[in-house]
Order: sequence, then C-alpha cells, then structure tokens
Amino acid sequence: MAKRVYHVDYNLCIGCETCQSVCSFIHHGKSNIQIYYTVTGIPIPIACRHCERAPCMNVCPAGAIFKDNEGAVIIDTKKCIGCLMCLAVCPFGVPRYDIKLKAVTKCDMCADRRELGMAPACSEMCPAEAIFFGKPEEVEESIRRRTAEKIARERISGLNLEGTGMLL
Repeated sequence: MAKRVYHVDYNLCIGCETCQSVCSFIHHGKSNIQIYYTVTGIPIPIACRHCERAPCMNVCPAGAIFKDNEGAVIIDTKKCIGCLMCLAVCPFGVPRYDIKLKAVTKCDMCADRRELGMAPACSEMCPAEAIFFGKPEEVEESIRRRTAEKIARERISGLNLEGTGMLL
C-alpha cells in the first residue's frame, strides 16, 4: 500500500470530543487521542503524529517500534520491554504505559480499519473535518485549499462591500 499521512488542523477543531469517543469505542475503552484545553479554552486534540523520523522508534532498545507499509508508527506490545524510553523522547507526550499489558501503547492509525481499506475512525467521524488522512499529496492539497479559503474569508470580511452589489 502507498504511504498515508495523518494531520490535525487545529484551526478547525471545535472540541466536540467525537474523535476521542470513537477512538475509545474502537479500542475497547482506551482512546489514543485526547482533547486538552488551553487556559483560554481552546481545544487541542493530541495524538501520535507518526513522525517521518520517529524519535520513539530510534530510541527503542527492543526494536518494538516500527513503521508499517503505510507509514504508521506501530508498537509491537509483545516485544516492548517497558523501559519507557519512547515516553521520554516523544515531543508530543503520546505513548502511554499500559499496566495490564506491561507495555507501551499508542495510536496505530486504526491498523485493523486500514487493512480493510478504511480510514482511521477519528478522521471519518470528525464533524468539523479537522482530521485529515490520505496520500501525502492529497492531504497537502486539502491543507493549501483550506488555507487559501481562510485567507479569502479574512480579506472579504475586512472589506466594506455595502452598495457594490456583491453577494457573499
């Protein structure tokens, strides 16, 4: 399969927590995406970024962290020795130690769903369409298009169009 990327547009997130809820449902009560709120109340969904050069993968002494054929950074919990090195180096604080498994876990971009040709549940269920998943060029194009639309809206909102006959 071709490489896929996962991207969250924080400008679009409305803080509804749908991504968190659906992830929890899919993963038997354990969500791999968490919504945090800044002191000003802005919702920020935090999930694995599946880094191109993943520090967690580079530091794992057991070789338990690898990339699958679509570019998702995966933890093989059977190989994990629980050293927590990945927790120490993740710039986003994503990996979590699961006491029952005695291993570290994190988002796997819904590996089971991807095997069936489906997107991760969080991206399919997000009502604000803030979570992108797809081929890198498709995601990049979506980001550029949304950025252009945002700039256009900001320009138009700053104009006084009264009496010009222009409809918005």
